Amino acid sequence: MATSLKPLNAPERNWLDVKAGDIDTFVAETGRSTRLDEWSMASAVEQNVLVYEGDHVRKAASSPNDKNKLMREWAQALATGPGIVAIKNALPEHGVIDDANTLFDKIIEKQRESGGGQGDHFAKPGANDRIWNSLEKHCVLDPVGFSNYYTNDTIAMISTAWLGRGYQITAQVNRVNPGGNAQAAHRDYHLGFMSPEQAVEFPEHVHLFCPMLTLQGAVAHCDMPLESGPTLYLPYSQLHQQGYVSFGREEYQAYFKEHHMQLPLSKGDMVFFNPALMHAAGANRSEDIFRLANLLQVGSAFGRSIESIDRAGMLGVLYPQLLELQQSGKVAPQQLRNLVAATAEGYAFPTNLDIDLPANGLAPSSQFDLVWQCLNDGTDAGQFQALLQAQTARKQTSVKSHTLMGQTT
Repeated sequence: MATSLKPLNAPERNWLDVKAGDIDTFVAETGRSTRLDEWSMASAVEQNVLVYEGDHVRKAASSPNDKNKLMREWAQALATGPGIVAIKNALPEHGVIDDANTLFDKIIEKQRESGGGQGDHFAKPGANDRIWNSLEKHCVLDPVGFSNYYTNDTIAMISTAWLGRGYQITAQVNRVNPGGNAQAAHRDYHLGFMSPEQAVEFPEHVHLFCPMLTLQGAVAHCDMPLESGPTLYLPYSQLHQQGYVSFGREEYQAYFKEHHMQLPLSKGDMVFFNPALMHAAGANRSEDIFRLANLLQVGSAFGRSIESIDRAGMLGVLYPQLLELQQSGKVAPQQLRNLVAATAEGYAFPTNLDIDLPANGLAPSSQFDLVWQCLNDGTDAGQFQALLQAQTARKQTSVKSHTLMGQTT
């Protein structure tokens, strides 16, 4: 099984054009079959998708060797395998999902009253109900429920497997109501949000590493039989090097419509996939299923996340709950780290290096570092808030207040 990314097609050509991409090559790439015997940690292959059991994932999380083995397998599956993995029963605490659904329903109701939440990507505005930045809203409105949700080992492990440390979670709730139409098949953020004319302004090697900057995921917040329209996928389509330019063309869309797969999901299941995988929300043909998913878009510390999130504000609300969990021992230390990683900025940059000096080595402390240190020190909420505000201020810059500028004027 291949373990490395494919090289550029031609060393002398470093730029694509808007006609790049060959449908015959695409057909050959997506015609591969996923063999279960090549993936030792998976429990099944369904419609060319690797399926894992949540109980096995949770067991592996407590064993360093098994955890590393599973994370390596997931990374390979996303890169050069089918590009998608499903984890059954990844969030077994359905009461946690029910609490989140109650909150999300209230937010959607208020949005409808105010005329908000209408925008959508790759679908007609207003066809679905969207909650943008559900991560921050979930945290601020229900810090206890948020904590119970994002201590999850599966989310943390696969985010680390694909992106490494310092990843940044964003989340957007999507509710496709009965009669809701399917999306157009697409690739996702970053280059997938651009027209072909915009995408070709980036050299070909950027098209190859762009998928490494983001991980796509979805948590099923209800049972999703096929008639409710769970997401459509085309396994192995992430391998097509020119896919960001070509996926919107008629022949690619037609092939997707004929050959996509669609897995029914149960409440608490999760799916994660390479953002370069062609996919689309399905049409909800049911009469009474309001298909609700929490869409996770996890960004690399080295990239730009899709949403602006007030992580300092989230931490101000959440810290008392973090401290209570840490001191009571209600969750394991690793699960507490999962929760902090889902909330805090994990990367120290950008910052103002004039005043935010390196703590150890070359980098100053990140938000994550500060929160974790305060939890270990037993810092109370008031002291933490002061330290967080001071750190936030150190990372800002103002030309008018800069002493060196004052000396040169």
